[in-house]
Amino acid sequence: MNRDLTIKNTIRKLNRLPDEKLPEVEDFVDFLLQKIDDALLTEGIQQLTSESKVFDYLQNEEDLYTVNDLKERYK
Repeated sequence: MNRDLTIKNTIRKLNRLPDEKLPEVEDFVDFLLQKIDDALLTEGIQQLTSESKVFDYLQNEEDLYTVNDLKERYK
């Protein structure tokens, strides 16, 4: 189903709902939009940090601990 048809079908269904149910639909749409915004924000932060040179100095650091330093190993 394409976008325009989906929107038309959804509007038709919304028009059939009683008035007291419309706030629930609006809350759900707000929830979905917030999820999209959060995902975009997270993706943007990940991209910024992956392209950042801030932690490049750690590439030249020697490892402080090795596997031999573990007291217990979990399998």
